[in-house]
Amino acid sequence: MMFYHNINPVLLQFGPLSIRYYGLFYALGVLFVYLALWYGAKHKLVKNLTTKNYDIIFLWMVVSCVVGARLFQVLFYEPLFYLTHPQEIIAIWHGGLSFHGALIGVAVASYFLCRKYKIRFFALADLLVIPVAFGLFLGRIGNFMNGELVGTVTNSSFCVDYSKSQYLSNPPEDCRYFSQFFESSKNLFIGFVLFFMYNSKKFGEGVIFFSFVFLYGFLRFITNFYREDIRYLGLSEGQYLSLVMVIVAVVWFVINRHSFKNSK
Repeated sequence: MMFYHNINPVLLQFGPLSIRYYGLFYALGVLFVYLALWYGAKHKLVKNLTTKNYDIIFLWMVVSCVVGARLFQVLFYEPLFYLTHPQEIIAIWHGGLSFHGALIGVAVASYFLCRKYKIRFFALADLLVIPVAFGLFLGRIGNFMNGELVGTVTNSSFCVDYSKSQYLSNPPEDCRYFSQFFESSKNLFIGFVLFFMYNSKKFGEGVIFFSFVFLYGFLRFITNFYREDIRYLGLSEGQYLSLVMVIVAVVWFVINRHSFKNSK
């Protein structure tokens, strides 16, 4: 089934202001995290996470997420583009947010926030990776609406044709894999796995967070073979970073084998 991509990425237009599907989906993802923090504080799921501090924690997480995601995109993924188009650096509504940068940015900010409020880092991380996974599920759909992160060329009839799109400035030729939906589906899968793990209450702190790190890294490494990326020795930058995620998670699991059983 061939799909002809001619989707207007703008949902609503108010003069010079526009609301894009991409921004809307990521806003929903941010809302998921906010609700998780609120719920965790209200029901005391995380020690010292309270209704008095969850909002400031949320604010700093959002700021660190956006800054980290954009910095990685600018510095590592498309430095030449942003060097020649510096005005685009702040145009995050056009897309271009690195997940790996966001993860590092939030992790660093969360570490200092947890020290300030005497919150156990992994207890908070275990809770938040669940809404993060569901937010990433929506985010990849936003990428599809934007006509970005397109798949590699395929001869299969199950593909996307962007060539006739009136909304893309430089639409790719040939038919492409539904790479954004491959990635969206794996994020949805990860979200449900983590949700059931968290609610089982069978695991010690950190297991759910590093399960996210492992699953995301492993599955993204696979799905990125179907995404059009610049490759070095056959792998994209995202795949190398995903391999690092897998290695870090495996090392943590080996060192913390006792954490697979909840000691509470």
